Amino acid sequence: MPEFGSLRLAVVPAGEGDVCAFELLPDASPIVVEAVCGRAMTLMPGEMFLATPGHRESTRFAVGGIPKRGLLPAKNYWVLSESGVMGELVAGTPVTRSHLRQAKYVGIALGQDDCALNIRDFALSVANPDPDYMAPAFLFLGTSAEVGKTTAALTVLRTLLYKGHRTIIALKATGTSGVTEIASYQDYGAAQCFDCVDFGLPTTYPSGRADIAHTFETALNACFAMPADAVLIECGGDMLGANVPLFLQRFRRRRSRAKVILAAADALGALSATTKLRKMGLSVTLITGPCTDSPTLCRRTEELCRVPAMNLARGEYLNA
Repeated sequence: MPEFGSLRLAVVPAGEGDVCAFELLPDASPIVVEAVCGRAMTLMPGEMFLATPGHRESTRFAVGGIPKRGLLPAKNYWVLSESGVMGELVAGTPVTRSHLRQAKYVGIALGQDDCALNIRDFALSVANPDPDYMAPAFLFLGTSAEVGKTTAALTVLRTLLYKGHRTIIALKATGTSGVTEIASYQDYGAAQCFDCVDFGLPTTYPSGRADIAHTFETALNACFAMPADAVLIECGGDMLGANVPLFLQRFRRRRSRAKVILAAADALGALSATTKLRKMGLSVTLITGPCTDSPTLCRRTEELCRVPAMNLARGEYLNA
């Protein structure tokens, strides 16, 4: 988004992706959110900030979305994610983070042409069809949120660079967008990093949405059209939510023999996930996550799933 010299607002209902101004309620507690640079930023009661209406269906944190009529001016809505996804709250969980507070919707930001701004206006333009440079793909899936998918992906990224590969593309294909994760890939040496915001959506929720297939195709086209030594693709959340099954269908058409790294919380979850993926036509290459935290768990996981298991949180380089 461009920097605003002055902020002009239209006091109208807002929909998904609209660039909107919100005011943290005066009686709210301070909250910690993501700044545009990716660092943590504290918002104080009464402060105004830019965010966007969106949907979220987290299995660990908040669930919420956009009402049918959109977000209405002067109404209060919830900060559903640190990255600024706003909407009605369906439910939180006992581990919901401190960003979950209410803010008043003030209006939609206007551009120089007096048209309402939407993040789609700044999405990547991808030619169709694009060339495919056939870079090897690594796919990272998880049985739930917070099981080590990003940790595994960063370990593979570091290993590839250590072994002499130079150009690695990273895509956070599904789930909730966020600058912090993208910045982590950049810090570890990825040449280009993308998530759903780059293709016009704040998240890939709700499940079953009709327009998501085109977004997935555009994202895959963009990544595979770049000359690269490898493409790392992380699917956020669990492998059944955030429209991950549809993404896997699209992905498999392009890279049926990709290396699949599964992060699982326990051995039974790993067994269920590997079985499900086989039925989808994808074979798991390596299992990681909390199910490999101890030698006993790691051995049990390998015996049940008949797939190599390794704890990647220890920061070791991979042999393959």
